[in-house]
Amino acid sequence: MKKKQNNNNTIARNKKARHDYHLTSKFEAGLELQGWEVKSIRAGKANITDAYVYVNNGEAFVTNIRIQPLSEASSHVICDPTRTRKLLLNKREIEELMGGLDRQGLTIVATAMYWKACWVKLEIYLARGKQDHDKRNDIKDREWSRQKERLMKH
Repeated sequence: MKKKQNNNNTIARNKKARHDYHLTSKFEAGLELQGWEVKSIRAGKANITDAYVYVNNGEAFVTNIRIQPLSEASSHVICDPTRTRKLLLNKREIEELMGGLDRQGLTIVATAMYWKACWVKLEIYLARGKQDHDKRNDIKDREWSRQKERLMKH
């Protein structure tokens, strides 16, 4: 059995995304951040569970990423933990995202935030929402695979 390797460059994960959506196309986007945000991310004060990505005027933005400001932050900087941040993507990638949103009726979901060298990256997917019966089927499949593993051990 192969164990998952613990990836220490991961900052935050959205575990609900795999439960609530069928993930199709993966994209890696840079984030436009301010200095206090990078310091807070290094301290581990980021949360992406409610993150929402949208495209406006040919640019991609993400909202509801919570980055808590540090208590030692300067007093002259106004810290908004849930401000809208710009995603850094190529024009071709943005057009592909827009095509998925318009033609296929998909949504864009943020699944992970991580370090790549010295840059903060956001892993986003084009996704289709699951309905309740899809979620129940996934749970049944997961439980059955666990039960098979237990039977194979004994």
